[in-house]
Amino acid sequence: MQLFIRDKQFYKKLVIFALPISLQSFITVGVNMADNVMLGQLGEAGMSAATLANNFISIYQCMCMGLGMGASVLVSRFFGMKNQTNMKKAVNIMFRMEFIIATLFALFTAILPAQIMGIFTTDSQVIADGVGYLLISIPCYYLNGYALTTSLMLRCVGKANVPLVSSICSFFINIFFNWVFIFGNLGAPEMGVNGAALGTLIARVVEFSVTMGFLFFKDQHIHIRPKDLFMKVGDLVPEYIRISIPVLISDTLQGFGNSAVAVVMGHIGKAFVAANAITVVVVQLSTVIIQGISQASCAITGITLGEGDIEKAQKQGITFATLGFVIGGVACAIILALKGPIISYYKIAPETKTLANSLMEAVAIVIWFQAANSILTKGTLRGGGDTKFLMVFDILFLWVVSIPLGALAALVWHWDGFWIFIALKADQFLKCIVCVFRLKSGKWIKKI
Repeated sequence: MQLFIRDKQFYKKLVIFALPISLQSFITVGVNMADNVMLGQLGEAGMSAATLANNFISIYQCMCMGLGMGASVLVSRFFGMKNQTNMKKAVNIMFRMEFIIATLFALFTAILPAQIMGIFTTDSQVIADGVGYLLISIPCYYLNGYALTTSLMLRCVGKANVPLVSSICSFFINIFFNWVFIFGNLGAPEMGVNGAALGTLIARVVEFSVTMGFLFFKDQHIHIRPKDLFMKVGDLVPEYIRISIPVLISDTLQGFGNSAVAVVMGHIGKAFVAANAITVVVVQLSTVIIQGISQASCAITGITLGEGDIEKAQKQGITFATLGFVIGGVACAIILALKGPIISYYKIAPETKTLANSLMEAVAIVIWFQAANSILTKGTLRGGGDTKFLMVFDILFLWVVSIPLGALAALVWHWDGFWIFIALKADQFLKCIVCVFRLKSGKWIKKI
């Protein structure tokens, strides 16, 4: 079995697709890091409130990713077939489902913000701070949802530079307005945690405007225009449901699973939540290339299969998996190298710093497997249309293994932070093994 495909054009295409996505992910991590560092100056309660509120918002974002990635399987395949009409229909179905989901989340957040925060923690100060953050963030469901799903569509037709530009704009705007409103600079009111939410909202407006403006008025690949939003899409709905809905279900339950993990952490205590918030940023920073290759592999696989070259897609899949293991090892080294300097930037208690250090050591082990796992599950196998298989194992390993084991480790057995984190991420090890065997079998390639 040849681990690396010998095709210069393949690697050139990979760089063209993956580099802008990786850069965009890097910018997003930069925003999250800036938020955490600024909120860290307010103490553990403020940082914990924003982190736990964002854990709920991340459920919605996971659903958006599911919608977008599910639609991208179809769009990339139709792009390879040069079928522009069906590309427009797939995007339209995605937009209509996006509106329904965003509205449901907006209503739920507006009516029950305190109850949402109460799921994650019993700390009254953290709940109070989190309620304000959630209420200000309500418009972001629409703004971020459409920008995120549209970015995924543009990436799978080779226009990843547009989401990159929008992220660069939102990066500087977010940091600037966070600085203004969190600390009350330039004569603005000192809003603390609410200031972080307001800064993010302003950045989302800009991100939405840039991304949607390009899609509707400049893009020539999908070529969807405002008048196309009312086109009939009924004939594609069954195929959309078959391919895309398993991705939506999988990513949604992944989002709920991540929130369940956050519930476990929240009930351990705010020190654990704060320590984990630091590790999350470091993980994101060290895996930006993985995210780029993952989404690029989904698009490239879909395009290759759309062109009808199954053998080439199989060889590319093996190369993607190999790259995942190599990059995972590099990410492991980066985490171990950066953990000390990054933790030192936060104004947190000594015991929280010790806990953060322990969690990062666990992350370094997990990331090695998670890298290959992400490229296979979110990229190659998904691009091949193997969405039902992935949905089953995503649900099985997360909800039957990781969450129960992590809850027992934290709340019953009272293991130390390192082993609690390993238990909570047990699904990453299991999915990696299963997906490698699935790739080798060739059964992941589905007809669309």
